[in-house]
Amino acid sequence: MSEATAPVQRGARLSRSARRAQLLVAARDVFAAQGYHAAAMDDIAEKAGVSKPVLYQHFPGKLELYRALLTTYADELVGRVQSAISRTADNRERVHAAVAAYFDFVAGEGHAYRLVFESDLRGEPEAAAVVDGALTRCIDAVADVVTTDAGLDAPRARLLAVGLVGLSQVAAQYWLDSDQSVPRDEAVNLMSALAWRGLAGFPLIHD
Repeated sequence: MSEATAPVQRGARLSRSARRAQLLVAARDVFAAQGYHAAAMDDIAEKAGVSKPVLYQHFPGKLELYRALLTTYADELVGRVQSAISRTADNRERVHAAVAAYFDFVAGEGHAYRLVFESDLRGEPEAAAVVDGALTRCIDAVADVVTTDAGLDAPRARLLAVGLVGLSQVAAQYWLDSDQSVPRDEAVNLMSALAWRGLAGFPLIHD
């Protein structure tokens, strides 16, 4: 049983870091189900099995809690993409791994991806900055590889990187919301093949 689904005993004694992690899991579930504006701190405390004073000891308000949660999952997405690109020098495998990173992220527990891709708080500057920063870091990771291996200048490499990131994100979201009628591995293969056939047209100049 995972941390996200394990039953919580009210009043259980946890370390501060463990309690914070527990509260973030509860908040993730509530925000993903209700959205930021409809969710209440009462709901999150109840979901976590703690009193509201305990919740406020860790997070002074709903906005601070949401930002912490958003940052956690935005960083997770960036880490997945960066790891996917760095663990191989084969560009075809890099494309496949980058696409797979998005599919794995959207299929993660608790629909955490909705906090990053479908946040109803994008009008709040600090929340928007977290999401935009994650997108920028993913694009940077891909653009660096394209610039090095295809010999393109920075603006053109970045445009290709935006295309790959956008394709991966939108396709992964659609796949999840369409009841996953195409098996995950097949969906990743289809989208990475589409992306690779475009990127493969650029000559490899860096070995």
